[in-house]
Amino acid sequence: MAARGGALLKYLRVNVKASPTTRNPNNNGLFGLSFNTICRRFSEEVRGTFLDKSEVSDRVVNVVKNFQKVDPSKVTPDAHFQNDLGLDSLDTVEIVMALEEEFQFEIPDNEADKISTVSLAIDFIASHPQAK
Repeated sequence: MAARGGALLKYLRVNVKASPTTRNPNNNGLFGLSFNTICRRFSEEVRGTFLDKSEVSDRVVNVVKNFQKVDPSKVTPDAHFQNDLGLDSLDTVEIVMALEEEFQFEIPDNEADKISTVSLAIDFIASHPQAK
């Protein structure tokens, strides 16, 4: 459980900005912000960092269609890079690199090795808070 939490925190980034303090009568003004205010601001920041899955899907499909060795008519959200699109492992690495460039974040090698279909790429990128 702790490892999973650590992995999530590794990719979680929240912008911190100063805000006017509100008095919480329960803490005698010690911290200035109520717990609910802090939680609400934190959750709004986190929620705003994930891309819409339909946008991610469109962009991933577009990247794959623009890859020089791919027949664009064969690209679907369910397409397998090797079985359906005829790509080899080096081509798959190049596609993952193109996706990293498109979404402006680095996909760790152990995760990149698991991406073998367009849908897996979409799911990984849509669930990653650093994707832009």
